[in-house]
Amino acid sequence: MNHLHTEKSPYLEQHIVNPVDWYPWADHAFDLAVEDNKLIFLSIGYSTCHWCHVMAHECFEDDEVAALLNKDYVPEHQEPS
Repeated sequence: MNHLHTEKSPYLEQHIVNPVDWYPWADHAFDLAVEDNKLIFLSIGYSTCHWCHVMAHECFEDDEVAALLNKDYVPEHQEPS
């Protein structure tokens, strides 16, 4: 489980079990990026977007992709308001 477990957004809830260590859009993720000298990997999507689901399935559920993102970035997920 990643850092999305307290989020109420249907889109973010869909990514709780991804192997990517997602953070919600918040200052904490930016602070962590500065502290660890990493870039932010920002994913923006919507719960009813077909291509967002394709990306999630083909990339964010893949252990190799997740390992790269978790190693080199602070992954953040956001749903547009």
